[in-house]
Amino acid sequence: MVKFNPEKLFVQYRHDITIMDPIIPRRYTLTHSDDTADLFLTIGNEYAWDRVNTKMRDEVLGEWISNEECIYFYVYLYIDQGEYNQNASAKRNEIFRRELPLALTAIRYGDRFLFNKYPTLDNATIIVNFISTYPQFARQENWGTFSNFSMEYI
Repeated sequence: MVKFNPEKLFVQYRHDITIMDPIIPRRYTLTHSDDTADLFLTIGNEYAWDRVNTKMRDEVLGEWISNEECIYFYVYLYIDQGEYNQNASAKRNEIFRRELPLALTAIRYGDRFLFNKYPTLDNATIIVNFISTYPQFARQENWGTFSNFSMEYI
């Protein structure tokens, strides 16, 4: 995993989303450049589908969800790409797992003003959905809380 560099993160807010409100709906689209290693975080009330490379599908999508008792952060990762190939999906699964801490740190840092206003968000459980047609890769996992991905702990 590459160490998170805040200078390589570019954040854009869309629609009626501000740096501090609302929490729900608030959706995150994190993409990157293979050439420059820049990260692009779009925060809006919808996902930034125009930022997604439909051939690569290596974006990280996330959103806040509440069940009226607790708030959770759900992450969606598309493991399969284009034509379905189990070996390619295994490699992508490995890459997503290796790079996800960087992505979560970028999301936490990129939306730090929201976390500063609502410090309890740092204790929200992160649920990661690995989406795949192959059962060995299709999983839902608990990845802890954002307190584990704060810049203070890197």
